[in-house]
Amino acid sequence: MSEQPAPSPTSGSPLPAEIASALKRDSAGLVAAIVQQFDTHEVLMLGWMDDEALKRTMSSGRVTFYSRSRQEYWRKGDTSGHVQWVKSVALDCDGDALLVRVDQVGAACHTGTRTCFDGRALDVVAGPAE
Repeated sequence: MSEQPAPSPTSGSPLPAEIASALKRDSAGLVAAIVQQFDTHEVLMLGWMDDEALKRTMSSGRVTFYSRSRQEYWRKGDTSGHVQWVKSVALDCDGDALLVRVDQVGAACHTGTRTCFDGRALDVVAGPAE
């Protein structure tokens, strides 16, 4: 799965035109994908998708990302067994982020923790409850 990302944001996109035109990609052609456990709403991780990765995610039932470091596609769980089963995908109001709701099997983080945020809280001054 070491194919290169689509060269142009909309021309030749494998996505339907209305989705491709709504996406606001970064300079590398990628969109941030926030991954959330569908039933508990726990935020699991952040990954990156180009048009092809989003198409694969929407059409296969499994989450596919584009690796910025390896410059290739990777489907979550293919090597670890920690599969993300797609439940829904939504585009945010600005078109620059995706919310991918999944049923996570095992750890979501490559470090072996349930989420990529486990044990990584920062000290903050919390605002008042409303």
